Amino acid sequence: MATIKMLNMEGAEVSSIELSDSIFGITPNQYAVHEVVKNYLANQRQGTQSAKTRAEVRGGGRKPFRQKGTGRHRQGSSTDPSQVGGGIVFAPKPRDYRYAVPKKLKRLAMKSALSSKVEENELIVIDALTFEAPKTKDMINMLANVNASKKALIVMAEKDESVVKSASNIPGVRTALVGTMNVYEIINYTNLILTKDAVKKIEEVYA
Repeated sequence: MATIKMLNMEGAEVSSIELSDSIFGITPNQYAVHEVVKNYLANQRQGTQSAKTRAEVRGGGRKPFRQKGTGRHRQGSSTDPSQVGGGIVFAPKPRDYRYAVPKKLKRLAMKSALSSKVEENELIVIDALTFEAPKTKDMINMLANVNASKKALIVMAEKDESVVKSASNIPGVRTALVGTMNVYEIINYTNLILTKDAVKKIEEVYA
């Protein structure tokens, strides 16, 4: 088992914690991570883009100009895509971009993302994360104490409104729960900050 130091909110080492090799110590599978991130981004697309085809634009009831004698190319309708104000060829229409990936692939990608954070020394474990009241300054001080970068994902076992509100106004910092964290966010943020309880819950969920 990999052992890393556990810090408190002041940045002091209070103890160490053992991480499960089956979750935090596997060889990252880049293919699985790529597929799951691609799936996540596709599922975020609204798919509301739309343009009119030549059948939907206004006009086209009569021939724009006579067939011969004008010096122009022959044209039968003002809705033709070659005309100004005409329809769009293969116009995009609203569609659903969502698709599913296997659960085993999702689990492998999650374990790969977590293991890569350990491998790259970008995982920070805190014994507890509590604030008496929501205060952005306290969160900024905590992040500075643990040497977190400007892009940090804080994952908790249970929702704490004080923590969420304290981080909400800091650019590049996001909070999540074990049940809502995803592979894209883990690899998109430089530092992954986990509470001790979050580590235990992750090991229970992905064991």
